[in-house]
Amino acid sequence: MNIKKALVTTLGTVAVVGAGLFASTQTANADTVTVKQGDSVWSLANTYNTTVNAIEKANTLANSNLIYVGQQLNVPTSTTSTTAANVASQNYSNNASTQASQSTTSQATTSYSNHAATSSNTSASTGVSGSDASAKAWIAGKESGGSYSARNGQYIGKYQLSASYLNGDYSAANQEKVANQYVASRYGSWSAAQSFWQANGWY
Repeated sequence: MNIKKALVTTLGTVAVVGAGLFASTQTANADTVTVKQGDSVWSLANTYNTTVNAIEKANTLANSNLIYVGQQLNVPTSTTSTTAANVASQNYSNNASTQASQSTTSQATTSYSNHAATSSNTSASTGVSGSDASAKAWIAGKESGGSYSARNGQYIGKYQLSASYLNGDYSAANQEKVANQYVASRYGSWSAAQSFWQANGWY
């Protein structure tokens, strides 16, 4: 027996079977329907999920408005043949659309988060830079966890400043300004204030 010939024959058969599976996943089937009182081509098309045009073609009807009780009509049950390639294409398009939407949402969220983080860092380092900025952020973390709304008795906000220092204005901008003024007048720099805090547990 010629093995090469047998292999070619077998592969050819598989290809034909595979082509049958993917090329025509649906065929246009037709049901034979006997027209009853009150039936119309339009109602039959709705009932059998097809179109008036498909019924007209299947029965060579000259006038789809003129059918008779007892008349037998071929009603195609599938007029739109969906191939595996079309299904794959639709699934790919849907997946691509979903992924694009998710990607856009993710980018927007990331952008917002980065912007929020940047804004937070910018406000935390207003008026200072370098090691002073790091020291200022460190103190804010120790004092309030970085929260402008933190309260501990008479001490208010991100840097736990006395309410009398803030003079009733507890806005983030005023907290930053007053904290810078307090540290500059008492310690000279945020780095010096941090060293004092580390030695004493307060500043």
